[in-house]
Amino acid sequence: MAPSPHSLGLLFVYIMYFLIGLPANLLALRAFVGRVRQPHPAPVHILLLSLTLADLLLLLLLPFKMVEAAYDFWPLGDVLCALTAYGFYSSIYYSTWLLAGISIERYRSVAFPVQYKQSRQPVYGVIASLVSCLLSFGRCSIVIIVHYLPANKVGGEANGLPLCYDNFTQEQLAILLPVRLELCLTLFLIPMLVTIFCYWRFVHIMLSRPQVGTRKRWRAVALAAVTLFNFLVCFGPYNVSHVVGFLEGKSEKWRVYAVLLSALNACIDPLVFYFSSSVMRKALDRRLRSLQSWAASLAGRCRRKAGEAAAERGDESLGMANVGFTGDQLCQLGETFCGEGSKRGTAKQNWGEFTCA
Repeated sequence: MAPSPHSLGLLFVYIMYFLIGLPANLLALRAFVGRVRQPHPAPVHILLLSLTLADLLLLLLLPFKMVEAAYDFWPLGDVLCALTAYGFYSSIYYSTWLLAGISIERYRSVAFPVQYKQSRQPVYGVIASLVSCLLSFGRCSIVIIVHYLPANKVGGEANGLPLCYDNFTQEQLAILLPVRLELCLTLFLIPMLVTIFCYWRFVHIMLSRPQVGTRKRWRAVALAAVTLFNFLVCFGPYNVSHVVGFLEGKSEKWRVYAVLLSALNACIDPLVFYFSSSVMRKALDRRLRSLQSWAASLAGRCRRKAGEAAAERGDESLGMANVGFTGDQLCQLGETFCGEGSKRGTAKQNWGEFTCA
């Protein structure tokens, strides 16, 4: 059975997310790993590295979503369905608390610069990342619990539920919906409020200090705007579906589009990396310079090949012109080259030679 236009649209969007997000996050991974391996890394770089790993986990699970969209049902079995859903949703909530941690670090760095420099120990970044990981992956274990309830057989067979983690009985919803509401409050609403407060203060302080350069001010505003976009556009609709589903007592059908928007986070986070870390900006600049050098080298080779081909065509045309003159034509050329002052001009067609007499 051919996939529906709805499924083809999902497939196209997931492919675009993958093609854009994967190279950007791999570049960030290389940059932050190099920075963390240096002596005395800042806690914010550990949080940024953890956020990169969360994005890569989500991106590596996107091919399974692509398969589901291409077939218009889940053909990969129960185990892969449970692992894919668990990793996908856990990475989303892992990102929310990491973004909140980054906002706290940025606010502390400008509001309390002396205390921040004294307490800038990498162990704090490791602790924050581990706590965020335990909160997200621990609370999202409800995905596997509900998946393997006796009444729930998700995916695997075409005659079962068509999509992975998409349809539930009333008994399953009685367990799942309250947990989803709790996830919305603890793993989305609280970190979003913390992030809004920290970036509001961060931007206010940056704009109120005359000694801060224009570029730093714009980077501060851009960082706050991109992070707010992440919470409101990427994570917001997905978590609103939790609240609406709890109030209506069912799993909303439009959740599939909310999940699609939440995956956009993996493409937006590289902008957070760029505006919040000079390491990422330098890595991107080096990559762009290398691409420009490669493009210039490729263009030079193409021009040389085109010039050589044109020269070969010119030589062939000249050779054909030399052997293609008739005797009368050579005589006319003789009159031109020998001049009107000569008594007479003769031409001999002998192996392409021309003589004046």
